[in-house]
Amino acid sequence: MENVHLAVEEEDLYSGYNDYNPTFDSEELENDVGFQQAVRTSHGRRPPMTAKFPGTAIGARPLATSFGARIPLASSMGRPMTGAVQDGAARPMTAVRAAGYTSLTRGSTFDPLGQSRGPAAPLEAKNEDTPEEKIKILEKKVNDLIEESCMAQSVGALQLALDKAKEAGRKERTLVRQREQSGNADHINLDLTYSVLLNLANQYANNDMSPEALNSYQVIVKNKMFSNAGRLKVNMANIYVKQKSYPKAIKFYRMALDQISNAHKEMRIKIMQNIGVVFVRMGQYSDAITSFEHIMSESPNIKTGFNLILCYYAIGDRERMKKAFQKLISAPLGIDDEDKYIPSNDDTDSGLVIEAIKNDKLHTMERDLKVLTEKYIMTAAKLIAPAIETSFATGFDWCVDMVKSSQYVELANDLEINKAITYLRQKDFNQAVETLKTFEKKDSRVKSAAATNLSFLYFLEKDYDQADRYADLAMTADRYNPAALINKGNTVFVKQDYEKAAEFYKEALRNDSSCTEALYNLGLTYKGLKRLEEALECFLKLHAILRNSAQVMYQLAHLYELLEDPQQAIEWLNQVLGVTHTDPQALAKLGELYVAEGDKSQAFQCYYESFRYFPSNIDVIEWLGAYYIETKFCEKAIPYFERATLIQPTQVKWQLMVASCYRKSGNYQKALQTYKDIHRKFPDNVECLRFLVRLCTDMGLKEVQEYATKLKKAEKMKEIREQRVKSGREGSARSRREGREGSAEVDVKADSGRSSSSTKGERLSAKMRSLPGSNEPYEASSPKEIDASYVDPLGPQLERPKTGAKWRVEDDDFADEELGDDLLPE
Repeated sequence: MENVHLAVEEEDLYSGYNDYNPTFDSEELENDVGFQQAVRTSHGRRPPMTAKFPGTAIGARPLATSFGARIPLASSMGRPMTGAVQDGAARPMTAVRAAGYTSLTRGSTFDPLGQSRGPAAPLEAKNEDTPEEKIKILEKKVNDLIEESCMAQSVGALQLALDKAKEAGRKERTLVRQREQSGNADHINLDLTYSVLLNLANQYANNDMSPEALNSYQVIVKNKMFSNAGRLKVNMANIYVKQKSYPKAIKFYRMALDQISNAHKEMRIKIMQNIGVVFVRMGQYSDAITSFEHIMSESPNIKTGFNLILCYYAIGDRERMKKAFQKLISAPLGIDDEDKYIPSNDDTDSGLVIEAIKNDKLHTMERDLKVLTEKYIMTAAKLIAPAIETSFATGFDWCVDMVKSSQYVELANDLEINKAITYLRQKDFNQAVETLKTFEKKDSRVKSAAATNLSFLYFLEKDYDQADRYADLAMTADRYNPAALINKGNTVFVKQDYEKAAEFYKEALRNDSSCTEALYNLGLTYKGLKRLEEALECFLKLHAILRNSAQVMYQLAHLYELLEDPQQAIEWLNQVLGVTHTDPQALAKLGELYVAEGDKSQAFQCYYESFRYFPSNIDVIEWLGAYYIETKFCEKAIPYFERATLIQPTQVKWQLMVASCYRKSGNYQKALQTYKDIHRKFPDNVECLRFLVRLCTDMGLKEVQEYATKLKKAEKMKEIREQRVKSGREGSARSRREGREGSAEVDVKADSGRSSSSTKGERLSAKMRSLPGSNEPYEASSPKEIDASYVDPLGPQLERPKTGAKWRVEDDDFADEELGDDLLPE
């Protein structure tokens, strides 16, 4: 234990860390009497004494340190008075009030964060009842209405734009009255009034309300407070031009021109151009020439140059036409070179920029302007070529030479091709061919165009070998020329190689998807291949492009007929007639479809209209005559069969039908006279003689013996001919009858030269099949077969023929009827 020594108790190194300076004890400030007294007195507004020892507002609290030392702190109550001496040093004199601070009111509490004031007061609401605020709100509404009116006009809603403009005008007048009532008449917004009136006038003009538009413009123009309002006289002049009041239009154009200074050169040029155009419409070409010449001398442009050429052409001044054409081709376009749109291989960034601007609106505008310029030059050359020289060719050559020496060199070849086309219009095919052949050694584009035209020319002349040759030449020069591919396909099509033709048409469509000729021909090719569904698809696509093409709609109707959908075919034919009301072939086809559907009243209407527009269609004439016979109006059928007699005078059947109609209608005297006329023209016709014998017997005439003798001779000659025919034949009597029926069948199509369906060719066949040689010209000595049996071509009176169906020989009640013995003489 002796060696055990207790450790001396040393000072704790971590003591004092839990102590804190009571100066920062804000929770006990309310209970600190010294602090509260200091706050309530002026002592609290004095700076603390920190020079010799720390002083606080808390009286005599020790400040703990890590060493445990305690330093007594003097409170504000123990501080010396100002100017007093303490420890040999006087306290300096200070101001009672510190600079920049205000004294607290007695009895106020310490609230440095302003929490006792509560939340901030809400913002003062805007008072909309004041006149100034009402005026501002109304101004905004007027501006919004003007903007809405302009937007409606931009989308084509003209009536809505006018309504908005009127409403803006009403609100603007209300705004002016409010300003006047509030005593702010001097602060009227003239710009707003101008905008309202101008927009209203424009909307009146857009809606073709010319008097209202002129009144609105007049209000603006007469108001001296609106600056530059005189320019609106151009708008007024435009309205007068629309009304064809040309003298007033020129007057207002000139008034506007006087009020526009020379600084606005471009506007003055446009107004003068309008003046020239109005003079042209008035026929005052000399005044128009004065305006156009002034423009071409000041600021030449393509449109004015073209108008100047037209004026010189109107007065027939050759030399001035030449000078004006030279001015036209020398007028600047203001378009940069196309080389700027060619990308550079070195600079990638510039290539991206060029790719971006290649198809922008500015480049599109440049292309359109260039196309319009070329159109003006081509049209002017074609117009003045026959007038400036003694011959068309010489004048065209002069124009070509002028173009070659200008900036439009590439147009020279196009002019040469137009020269050839002009030869075609003049029916000078040889000159056209010679002109086109000169392009065979030129560049590929022109060579292809010339070869294409040559191929088409030879195709029209049915020289298919030459057409094929030049089509190949055009394809070799430019494989992507759709016209060349179509011509090649046409030459293959006429050889009925439809598969190969379809390939050429498809290639033309791949090169130019909008090539309607290729699509039409492809549909015809599929139709020839009996691929009706594919043909229908082609023509439906073409109909979507060419909405009013009668040819396309007719092809659709025919395809639906082949697909056995007559209702769709009738619908498409009605659409055809909606486009071409007077097409007789379409009307006849529609009548045929109605007959197939059993609607004879509609069919009669269609056939009647077809006959009215084209009274020479033998099929239509035949159907109408048969229709009247079927409905027991034989006298009405007579004019149609007489028309057929005029068209085919060598066909005896039409004259026999006329005579039969007279007989059926009870006019036996006229029927007898008609049969006599037929007998004079066709003395060997057995049918005519039989009817003559019957009529003369019924009427008790003396000529019956004469006609009976002639009938016997005609029948004997008929028997001889039959024997000659039978001697060369083998087979039964049935086969001979069938042979006779086949040889005597009426082929109306061959005589009329027009296409029709097989059912139409068999109309009235039961009534006319037995007429000898009725479908052939009459020949007195021809050894043709004669049918000895009697057949009434009109059939029995009690039974009506079925013209809507295919008639058979068995339906003819008179097919086997023989002439009675009691009708023949002794």
